[in-house]
Amino acid sequence: MKRYRKRISSVLYYVFAVLAIAFFGLPLLWLILTPFNSRASLAVEIPTAPTLDNFRAVFQNKFAVQALTQNNLIIAIGTMLGVTLIASLAAYALSRARIPGRNAMAYTLMLFSSVVTGTAAMVPIFLIIMGMGLIDQHLGVILVLIGGNLPTAIFMMRDFVDDIPASYEESAMISGASPFQIFKDVALPQVRPGMMVVAVWSFVNAWGAFLIPFILLRSSDKLPASTAIYSFYTEAGTPNILLVSAYALLYTLPVVVFYLLVNWKYGFRFFGGIKR
Repeated sequence: MKRYRKRISSVLYYVFAVLAIAFFGLPLLWLILTPFNSRASLAVEIPTAPTLDNFRAVFQNKFAVQALTQNNLIIAIGTMLGVTLIASLAAYALSRARIPGRNAMAYTLMLFSSVVTGTAAMVPIFLIIMGMGLIDQHLGVILVLIGGNLPTAIFMMRDFVDDIPASYEESAMISGASPFQIFKDVALPQVRPGMMVVAVWSFVNAWGAFLIPFILLRSSDKLPASTAIYSFYTEAGTPNILLVSAYALLYTLPVVVFYLLVNWKYGFRFFGGIKR
């Protein structure tokens, strides 16, 4: 009876695994194959005669190309630099300062991160950005994205900072190093993998942001690719499947390449890097 149950569990496990792979893998396979097809289809089809005409048509759309190669990079890189720098400094201060209730503060900040960029907060966010005179400016979008991603980034970075032995900093302090030198020469090299994790995470979030740029930006030449993709839709709202798939594939490549480069250089770990 026990063997019978074990076999049933194994069969159910493999069935679930196959269904999960099909659920996530088939759309990805469609995204990879469809841009090279000459015939629009929602089915996964291997192109019999691969073509690059869809990509040529995409690059003829100057509005979409500018959104992908310029606007998206400005927003994503600006958000990534701001989140990574501020989160590193804040996590270091939060980890080392003896503040009553600092753990509760970190969890509270993380909970608030789901509200800052949510739809429920868009009206006050819009009013704040308008009061700052940053409507239709990339800086306004970057500031909102930084505010939304920062709490979670601080929470992630704190784990890396907490894993640095205090003896390292005490030795540097005895040698006469200033607090800034201690952070730059002792802490920063140790938390660099964590900074890379936060950098990629914030870059991906900003790269795929849609609602905030859509609401805060007015000029078509400042919109990112997440909104510019609608230029491949007809006036009736029907998508050109071949062009949409080609543009979507180009849209995902920078994130994948960035992830692979950072993973190759540092590896990805969501915990501290020093073994005691």
